Amino acid sequence: MAMTLRLNDAQDRALTLLARAQGCSKQEAAIRAIIAAAGRALEDAEVAELARGYVAEYASVEKRIRQQR
Repeated sequence: MAMTLRLNDAQDRALTLLARAQGCSKQEAAIRAIIAAAGRALEDAEVAELARGYVAEYASVEKRIRQQR
């Protein structure tokens, strides 16, 4: 699927620098950045989900610790 990416001058300069640093085209640099960001977001979501489970499990322990301070 084709997509047009509209960037302002600063964003275009940043993408150009990223592409040069990675030794690839701006299109490839944009694709890599999207994939990397998606990977981080999914990992963050998984960690957050695990944390929510543990927060409920250890809420009473946290409450006791706070009371002892």
